[in-house]
Parts: sequence; structure tokens; C-alpha cells
Amino acid sequence: MREPVRGLATGFQLPDRAQTTEFWVVRHGESTWNVLGRYQGQADVPLSLEGTLQAAMLAERLTGQSFAAVYSSDLARALSTARIVSERLEGAPEVRLDPGLREIDVGVLSGKDPPQLRLEHPEYLEALRADPWATRRPGGESMEDLYARAGGSFEQMRERHSGGRVLVFTHGGVVRVAVGLALGGVPQNAWARLSVTNTSVTRILLMPGGGTLLGFNDSAHLEALNEATEADDVLGPGEDS
Repeated sequence: MREPVRGLATGFQLPDRAQTTEFWVVRHGESTWNVLGRYQGQADVPLSLEGTLQAAMLAERLTGQSFAAVYSSDLARALSTARIVSERLEGAPEVRLDPGLREIDVGVLSGKDPPQLRLEHPEYLEALRADPWATRRPGGESMEDLYARAGGSFEQMRERHSGGRVLVFTHGGVVRVAVGLALGGVPQNAWARLSVTNTSVTRILLMPGGGTLLGFNDSAHLEALNEATEADDVLGPGEDS
């Protein structure tokens, strides 16, 4: 008797959940520099009052959920979001810090707003439009660099929690990395089209040699709020909102 084929009617094989790790990847709440439209990068900027409220609304949504582990970037805006949410999870798990989950390093652009960028760094902006993947921020990283750094952190977490579900608090650029890991890469011109809202949840499965995108930029918990900031450090403040 033939063994039943574990797969979909379309012929795609379903992943073996025992060999996969499910990640719920959350962008931090709105920061004070999000409000001002400033490039942040790895500057340690706190949540705004709105960002704290966004985190509380996500906490309400995830109350009682169980995760094998909770990880966060060590930057304050991500860690504060993580702590607000983790208190409402089953068992109130400890938040583990991972600097590999930090936002892209924007180098000398940190703290600048769009008019300053256009005035002081026109060559960089021209290069970024031509090649958003490999163009480095002056004194900082490119998306390619970020993909290698954050991708290494996801791989370590995947190996550590194989078969489990992990909650990750991070930044807009790293959410894009997670999507790329799930899809086996993202076309170069698609990076700018992945709009990531504050405290949105992106769900992926990662396994040895592959992944699956389960859901992207889910911010249903914010429907009662008037605004949820989308601008981040990949293209520049306000350019993807």
C-alpha cells in the first residue's frame, strides 16, 4: 500500500514542522525620531507616547500566547516594545537580547531628516535609487550587509528552537530580511515596496535550506488608532510612507 503524499493539491510539499521554526517578527512601536522624520539607524531612540500605546495594543492582542522564546534587538525602541508585550504572554518569558537584530547602520546619516539628506548627500541618494540592495549608507551598512548580519541571527535562533515558535522584536529593515529569508531572496526593486508598519507582525517559517512566508505586516490591532508610522531607515524617513 502506498504511503500518502504529504502535500497540497497543487503538488507543493508542506514543510516538516519538526524541522522548522516559526517566527513572529514584530517591528518596534513608533519612536520619537519616527515622529520627527529623522533617520535612526542604530541610534538608541526611545518610544513615543503613541509607540507605547501601539505596543500595549499588540500586548492585548497577544495576551496568553505561548512562545518557545522571545528575542529583541538591544535598541531601546525594540526592547521597550518587547517588554510591554512579553508581560502579557503565557509565563511572562524573559526577553533575550541579540544585537544582530539591530536596524541597519546608517552611519553619518543618523539624526538627519530628508531635506538634510538631499542637501548633504545627493550622490548617496542617487546611488541608493540605482541599487537599493548593495548601496552602503555613508559610514554604515547596505541592505546586503544587514541581510548577512540579521540572517545569521535568524539562523542561530532557528537551530536553537527547531520545531518551536519564536517571537522577535526588531526594526523595519530586519523585517524585510525575514521576508527575504522566507522567500529565498527578494528581487532588488521589491525592497522599497515592502512597507512595514510600527508593531506589525510578520510570520515566517524557516527550515534548513528554505522557508515560507505565512503573513506580512499584520497590524489589525491598530485599527482603532488614527495613524501607524511606516517610515523607517531603509529608504529614508517619509520616503516609503
